[in-house]
Amino acid sequence: MSDPLAPLLELGGVAEAAKTAQDAVFAVHRLPANLRGGSATAAEASVRAARASAALDGADPELPDDGVVADPVLAGSLRVAEATESLLPTWRRAPLQVFAKLHVLAAKDLAVDSDALGRPRDDDGVAGRLELLGQLVTGATTVPGPVLTAVVHGELLTLRPFGSADGVLARAAARLAMIATGLDPKALTVPEVACYRRQRRYDEAAAAFASGEADGVRQWLLFCCETFEAGAGEAKSIADAATP
Repeated sequence: MSDPLAPLLELGGVAEAAKTAQDAVFAVHRLPANLRGGSATAAEASVRAARASAALDGADPELPDDGVVADPVLAGSLRVAEATESLLPTWRRAPLQVFAKLHVLAAKDLAVDSDALGRPRDDDGVAGRLELLGQLVTGATTVPGPVLTAVVHGELLTLRPFGSADGVLARAAARLAMIATGLDPKALTVPEVACYRRQRRYDEAAAAFASGEADGVRQWLLFCCETFEAGAGEAKSIADAATP
């Protein structure tokens, strides 16, 4: 059976960009602060990622001094970030269950009917496309981690499968894909910050991917590889701050 994502590596510059991104992320894992384990730097990266992801969906990313997060989008994004590690085993075998759990966590404080939490929309072929995405996550493709991660991210942004908290969900799923594919096994990098700082390009590239045209898909893949590199730079700043 042929690899459904293999043709993406033939798009101009994609294979090279994926290799460059992977090399940048691997370099972060070799920094002294991360060779010692990286738990502290990964924790900081997780919080920064959650804040940036919430901000992309219009939330105020600042954490209150008293620790009480009132913004429902930020609160949901932080809950998702906290659950990421525990969801990884299920992600590897049953990603559709993870999509549902992520939605429950992300949308819990939003004005969403409780019966709709964790339930994908029943229209526009959403269920079928989620099933295909799940097959890719669980082994139907052998493309490099940066490419699969970008596809997971872009497809969920395109589908808007739950109709609420879909952006936070898409970026959280991409983070799980980064870990599971070996792109960033310790979750040290923060491409979400790069997406936030380039939000106009992020939105444009996501729309290009949603078009399904080869040039649009290529634009999204190259943009994601760029954010992986920038996210590695963010991780380096975290590691440098943690090094005595």
